Amino acid sequence: MDDFNRRDFLRGAGLAFAGVLGAASFAAGQQEEEEDTKTSEEEQEELDYDALFAEDSGDEDTRACPQCGALMYRQGRTWTCENCGYSYVE
Repeated sequence: MDDFNRRDFLRGAGLAFAGVLGAASFAAGQQEEEEDTKTSEEEQEELDYDALFAEDSGDEDTRACPQCGALMYRQGRTWTCENCGYSYVE
């Protein structure tokens, strides 16, 4: 134990700090993941799929995305999803 010097102390302190920081970030990540799942579940409940897929007149400005179900908008002949970015040319 008489070979314990400044370098060994700093190495141990750095490892301890990294462990505490890693544990804190892991806990924060778990909390964010739980909040994200709650938010996505709430968003899925709020979507009115009947209104999204309802047949309107032939001159539509919005459609439902075939990938995620969110609204799509039209620019010229190209339809683009607001949520996932999926696009296609009509």
